[in-house]
Amino acid sequence: MKDQERDPNKADDDNHANQLNPNNDAYWESRGYDERPEDWESRASQDDGDEPS
Repeated sequence: MKDQERDPNKADDDNHANQLNPNNDAYWESRGYDERPEDWESRASQDDGDEPS
């Protein structure tokens, strides 16, 4: 049995954690990017909230 079948909240928790992690594509996708940019480290350290151009 899969973890998500045993605990339906695990998928939500994982998604939430991924959206807070700039190393994860879900972080960037939740901010309007198609995927994590190549220069994600410098963009994440700026943390200025700009949307993609």
